[in-house]
Amino acid sequence: MKRQDLYFAIVMLAIFLPFFLSADLYAAYKEFNAEHSMIMAFAKFALLSTLGEMLGCRISTGNYTHPTFGVAPRMVVWGLLGMAISMAMTVFSAGIPAFIASMGGEELVADFMREGVSLGKFVVALSISVMMNTFFAPVFMTFHKITDAHIAECGGSLKALITPIPMLRLIKGINWDVQWGFIFKKTIPLFWYPAHTITFMLPGELRVLFAALLGVALGVILAIGLKKR
Repeated sequence: MKRQDLYFAIVMLAIFLPFFLSADLYAAYKEFNAEHSMIMAFAKFALLSTLGEMLGCRISTGNYTHPTFGVAPRMVVWGLLGMAISMAMTVFSAGIPAFIASMGGEELVADFMREGVSLGKFVVALSISVMMNTFFAPVFMTFHKITDAHIAECGGSLKALITPIPMLRLIKGINWDVQWGFIFKKTIPLFWYPAHTITFMLPGELRVLFAALLGVALGVILAIGLKKR
């Protein structure tokens, strides 16, 4: 293990360990999260998903960053994307149960609303995950790929946040063999469907946090995709 790996591990421990050591801190977090859910979504994704991408960079290049990586602009972009993910989770977790109930699945939805684990909760959570990852995730992933390329073209500086994104050129520059053949075709059904099924089986206040933690997994997945490329 290199020194930079030790620093990374210390940062991760510093983020999570206080919540396990202090019940008051965890209670304060839950209260603030309930009152300011979008602010917390921004913060969780900005921090955790960026760390996940740094971990992916470490796997693919041997270092946690590179000259055009752009930690600061990535954090801002991930924060904004995190707010969009939080909104999507709210919309799909309300809309899909309503649809299931309209189709005669009131008992399944009732199970989904109760605490604990049940077949009905699993079925509804899986349905939400499949619909969200089928219709929302591909657009989200493609836009995220474009913002990564834009940040790199701006040298990893904060000017990426105020420079117009050349959407058409960057879309054409995406490696669609990897984007479709690996990111869409494999990670969505094999990882994101089951991962977000677990997410939607969790209590509401933990869903966005767990989704942000999945951003760490996303960094590893993207690193694997980069190696395949």
